[in-house]
Amino acid sequence: MTPDGAPALVTGASSGIGEAIARRLAGRSAPLVVTGRDAGRLDAVATATGAHAVAADLTTAAGRAAVVATCGEHGVGLVVHAAGIGAAGPFSGIDEAGVDAVLAADLAAPVQLTRALWPSVRSAHGHVVFVASIAALGVAGEAAYSAAKAGLRTFADALRLEEPGIGVTTVLPGAVDTPFLARRGYDRAFPRPVPADRVAAATLRAVERGRAEVFVPRWLRVASVVQGAAPGVFRWASPS
Repeated sequence: MTPDGAPALVTGASSGIGEAIARRLAGRSAPLVVTGRDAGRLDAVATATGAHAVAADLTTAAGRAAVVATCGEHGVGLVVHAAGIGAAGPFSGIDEAGVDAVLAADLAAPVQLTRALWPSVRSAHGHVVFVASIAALGVAGEAAYSAAKAGLRTFADALRLEEPGIGVTTVLPGAVDTPFLARRGYDRAFPRPVPADRVAAATLRAVERGRAEVFVPRWLRVASVVQGAAPGVFRWASPS
């Protein structure tokens, strides 16, 4: 999965999509580094996968430095940015601190961690994955979250243009059955949440095939096409 056995790093690995990806990477990369903020859950994932665990807050410079140091100096073959938080509800109801928290965790942290790891990724001719969201297209009731995920998607697009020798994949899942979704208070009957392992499988398959972007489930790509070709129809069809 990673070139010449270079380390793989998965953020947000203490639960949800990050955990599912780490479990699928077990035995496929040596070594595997996992990071998250919940030390207890992260240690359990590390024990199950044989990974090195780094409990860290990636919104801080110290947290990012700890992760970079653990990855070592020999190149990082695969980086999966799966960490993030959500914010649901009318934009008028979210305070300044709430907006800052979402932008810090979902956009600034992966951008800054990528910057810190970039020399190592380049030396390994590695691959970087950004777990964004279908919310990157714009979802009512998740304005700050949508902004962060749209920024992450565009950041990935720019990196792909700058560094054609490095794999860059963006994953845009719909609703995923994780604690993250429960904390957001998801209560829509459609689309039905998919298992986190389904997203993990699609993610690693996209890495293996060198795909630039993947939607989970795949039919969500239609939404992206409609948004670009007929934004009025997209707005009409989007849940509010």
